[in-house]
Amino acid sequence: MLSIQVERNIVYTIAEEKLTDEDYDRLIPLLEEKIRSYGKIRWYFEMQEFEGWSLSAMWRDLKFDFSNKENLERIAMVGDKSWEKQLTQLMKPFTGAEIKYFGTND
Repeated sequence: MLSIQVERNIVYTIAEEKLTDEDYDRLIPLLEEKIRSYGKIRWYFEMQEFEGWSLSAMWRDLKFDFSNKENLERIAMVGDKSWEKQLTQLMKPFTGAEIKYFGTND
């Protein structure tokens, strides 16, 4: 499940459990609209009891990040598990954004 809030060119998301195609059906059009409006966007991605992605949802995420690498200015990934921190490092080649991991207490 994905909760989404928006403030100008900043998209705040909270990912819980496993993300699915339905989550990306809502998220990707919103991100594309913000890119059209602002050129560059910032993305706050918080993980709470996060279990990852369905395979098709992960593909959509990577495809979006790669095709919009110049439009993603910064990505903040927030979580509390070591694999979530490692995920941040794995994402770096797929985006031109400055991407950083923060613990939930940060």
